[in-house]
Amino acid sequence: MKFYPTKIPEVIVIEPEVYIDHRGFFMETYQKKVFGDNNIKCDFVQTNHSHSRKNVLRGLHYQIGEHPQGKLVRVTSGMVLDVAVDIRKNSPTFGKWTGTIISSTNKKLVWIPRGFAHGFYTLDKNVDLVYYLTDCYSSKEERCIIWNDKTLAINWRIPVGVKPILSEKDLEGKLFVNAEVFK
Repeated sequence: MKFYPTKIPEVIVIEPEVYIDHRGFFMETYQKKVFGDNNIKCDFVQTNHSHSRKNVLRGLHYQIGEHPQGKLVRVTSGMVLDVAVDIRKNSPTFGKWTGTIISSTNKKLVWIPRGFAHGFYTLDKNVDLVYYLTDCYSSKEERCIIWNDKTLAINWRIPVGVKPILSEKDLEGKLFVNAEVFK
């Protein structure tokens, strides 16, 4: 596996070794020691699988309090722009974002540690995204920042004239300036 820090060094893109032959392919997506050797300390307690159609935007989600989540994200079908926003108040990259195209073709994974809001925009007709979490879901601690916050100015790569498909919850996300952040 190869580990590449993004413009926010704690968010890391991971390229697994993929072994392809006449049967298909095999790849290792996680190994505790290898991740630890690359300064990613995590124990996963929950796995989620999201299926979305084209132009769905989910996020920007995070949890505060006693159950913040680190996420290891991968796409098993299709392609997304995966986005992480630094919401750690005392971080030099506070309020900055990074985005990575991940797909079933490029097989990249993204590590998003605690202290980041996460979202993704689907770029294919059908997308399956799987993510491994370091803490369980807590509805009381879940928060959402509005996807189109002008302060963050995220380039979601949405084509001109296309309106992203959002949940009611995501439509009600808070502005970044009003969001509860990590101190």
